[in-house]
Amino acid sequence: MRFSSELETGRLVRRYKRFLADIVTDTGEELCIHCPNTGSMLNCMGEGARVWFQRSGDPRRKLPGTWELVETPQGRLACVNTARANALVEEALLGGVISELAGFSGLRREVAYGVEGSRVDFRLDYADGPAYVEVKSVTLGFADSAVAAFPDAVTSRGTRHLRELTALARAGVRAVQLYCVNLSDIEAVRPAREIDPLYADALRAAQDAGVQVLAYAARLSPEELRLERPLPVLLDAGAVLA
Repeated sequence: MRFSSELETGRLVRRYKRFLADIVTDTGEELCIHCPNTGSMLNCMGEGARVWFQRSGDPRRKLPGTWELVETPQGRLACVNTARANALVEEALLGGVISELAGFSGLRREVAYGVEGSRVDFRLDYADGPAYVEVKSVTLGFADSAVAAFPDAVTSRGTRHLRELTALARAGVRAVQLYCVNLSDIEAVRPAREIDPLYADALRAAQDAGVQVLAYAARLSPEELRLERPLPVLLDAGAVLA
């Protein structure tokens, strides 16, 4: 997935009110841009961090651009625009990159499901029935490890999604939790039990119930993003999810 226009670079001053970020561009402009990320962005918003943003040519927009990438304190590249994860996964699904989910005949987005008022990111239709696929964007990394973690803050919504997937799996419906790793130089993913133990417990329960847990790494650059290789998902005890 190529960016629709060339990204510009700068340095982060601060991120605030969840959706706003002040930056200074490499040419010295002071801008307030859109931060398309509702999470804590732990590891992704250090003061002075190098950022890449896409400037908007739309005069109707209140903010002049959107924050896309950041260099983390570990020197990795992370995509902070969480909307990119679903677009990357859809591109990979249609291109046959995610081999575990190949062979579907139909794809629908944001399909209502479950008993808790949820919408799943993708419903894939196969000859033997549907598969419900929930996507999460992973950007939390650590200096001493090539293992990324999710979530970066307590996520009751993420835990609810796992409960919904678990209920589907127990009812004999194919359910998939897919981690889109939008962080470079990562070799595995794990639940961040130290941040949200309830989510970690829910992930284990989901796997035990038959939810298929997958992770794919994205190749990131200021020119394009591309989902390209599977990664193991590790339980907190060190086991690998099949």
